[in-house]
Amino acid sequence: MTLSIRNQLPGTVTTITTGEVMATIGIRLTGGQNLTAAITKESVTDLGLTEGSAVRALIKSTEVALATAPVTGLSIRNQLPGTVTAVATGAAMASVKIAFDGTELTAAITKDAAADLSLAAGASVVALIKSTEISVTTA
Repeated sequence: MTLSIRNQLPGTVTTITTGEVMATIGIRLTGGQNLTAAITKESVTDLGLTEGSAVRALIKSTEVALATAPVTGLSIRNQLPGTVTAVATGAAMASVKIAFDGTELTAAITKDAAADLSLAAGASVVALIKSTEISVTTA
């Protein structure tokens, strides 16, 4: 299956915490970073997820926010520090590529946000991703 989702990060399930309807899935990415995904309990069963399962975390580039430093006092569980490798700016939007420990992530943000943050290759950033915006597929 081919998907338009640019960010398809390989990893391994480290934890599964199941609630009544939803579950949180801890994922250790191949580069060593940790993510938390919130998916339905039914999806955990349908995918046959267990600790140790090989998965891919799927994240639309429009669901990745950027900051120039770690952020505290925030409910967003996933904060991945990295380095900007490229910025492509259009009339309204910018595509920002971020590298971290052997993995690349793309964020689609407004052109004005990219300018306000002074984003350019080599800049340090933190990618912010809500756990509810991460989909999971088996690898």
